[in-house]
Amino acid sequence: MKIVTPKPFTFGNGKRAVLLLHGFTGNTADVRMMGRFLEGKGYTCHAPQYKGHGVPPEELVHTGPEDWWKDVMDGYEYLKNKGHQEIAVAGLSLGGVFSLKLGYTVPVKGIIPMCAPMHIKSEEVMYEGILQYAQQYKQLEGKTEVQIEQEMAEFQKTPMNTLKALQELIADVRNHVDMIYSPTFVVQAREDHMINTDSANIIYNEVESDLKEIKWFEESGHVITLDKERDQLHEDVFQFLEKLDWEE
Repeated sequence: MKIVTPKPFTFGNGKRAVLLLHGFTGNTADVRMMGRFLEGKGYTCHAPQYKGHGVPPEELVHTGPEDWWKDVMDGYEYLKNKGHQEIAVAGLSLGGVFSLKLGYTVPVKGIIPMCAPMHIKSEEVMYEGILQYAQQYKQLEGKTEVQIEQEMAEFQKTPMNTLKALQELIADVRNHVDMIYSPTFVVQAREDHMINTDSANIIYNEVESDLKEIKWFEESGHVITLDKERDQLHEDVFQFLEKLDWEE
């Protein structure tokens, strides 16, 4: 079976723009429904697809945070080049970390980190996540159990330098959260078992924004954008965006 590679998307043509960022081992499908919802509310939404994501896991491990940050910045510039002077950013997981990094790197109208980690998970836990991703990807490709087993054994010999770099990125952003002055809406799923959920409190307490909010979604897991409370999430994100001091 051929897997359709997820691609970047741009929805809508409203004056107000939102950059949507997916998570580590995720892809633009993670934020697609939110993009469609906001398009319906008159916003332009653009989601870049990070290098090495949505493709075979063997390619993922040869990319790293520097590559993905470049994709994020290219996405921001893409909206700028389309004529958007005011850009808000919403990101899931690693995308949430990048949304915070944008907040102290370039002008952004508002920041919505969703289930964004501020604590460093051990490399073992992150490694397990990559193995899980690799396994699922190969199953989706329709490979036999034997073939998957062989490929996974081979895959596990690959050095995972990506994980070290990812930990360093999270630590670096964690140290700069108090340099963020843009309005911030921190979103956290209560049933998130991928990250330490106290991350949400760290972000909320340390951003220096005058307008900041935090909301816990009691029934959702880590990929909150696709979970059972997603309709409420869409509405809450929209309401937050409406509070921002847009010029147009």
